[in-house]
Amino acid sequence: MTTTPDLSGRVALVSGASRGLGYFTARRLAAAGAHVVAVARTVGGLEELDDEIRAGGGRATLVPLDLTDMAGIDRLGGSIHERWGKLDILVANAAILGVIAPVGHVEAKVFEKVMTTNVTATWRLIRSVDPLLRLSDAGRAIVVTASAAHSGRAFWAPYAASKAAVEALARSWADETKNLPLRVNAFDPGRTRTAMRAQAMPGEDPATVPHPAEISESVMLLADPALTRTGMIYRAKSGRFVAHGTPD
Repeated sequence: MTTTPDLSGRVALVSGASRGLGYFTARRLAAAGAHVVAVARTVGGLEELDDEIRAGGGRATLVPLDLTDMAGIDRLGGSIHERWGKLDILVANAAILGVIAPVGHVEAKVFEKVMTTNVTATWRLIRSVDPLLRLSDAGRAIVVTASAAHSGRAFWAPYAASKAAVEALARSWADETKNLPLRVNAFDPGRTRTAMRAQAMPGEDPATVPHPAEISESVMLLADPALTRTGMIYRAKSGRFVAHGTPD
């Protein structure tokens, strides 16, 4: 069982917060005392999240935002600075699958959308909040990845390439900030019962896959102000930190 850190007085930004892992991570961060800035495209999902957080005595700020709106991401960083003067936790979770298909059959517009949403928007989010995380006494950046980044599995090329790219971003960012209080790590949730998983594995029995509420517990380890590791991948399935590029 993961020990829940005390996040009272801390500000946490979660992208893709309207459902799945982002939704339950936002709930857990709020329950630990953090003020959650919840970002997603789906207003209904954000409102449901807000109701859940408030019912548990927590606080959230809802930000309906399509992360392909790069200028909107830039404004988000400015708004956080104006209101709180810092950011303590980033959970860069938002991503799309694209399509499961032979690499030569992937349409250009599909590939470009996957890379824009999963990579360019993540970089833009990092750029927007990096100065704010540096202002925290214990900034924590958590970039969600997937084993597909390392497996070279057939038909997963666009998604796998995007996750390999965000891991590279996280690794470089961690090295740039290793002498600061900021800790930057990737988080691999493994098999998780989400809409994306159902899209990728339509014949799979969802009851055999761990629920995101369960997986979100592991994210708290990377949000802990006491964390010392940086530049690593935390794999929820094995419950351990590994170096980037380590096979499953």
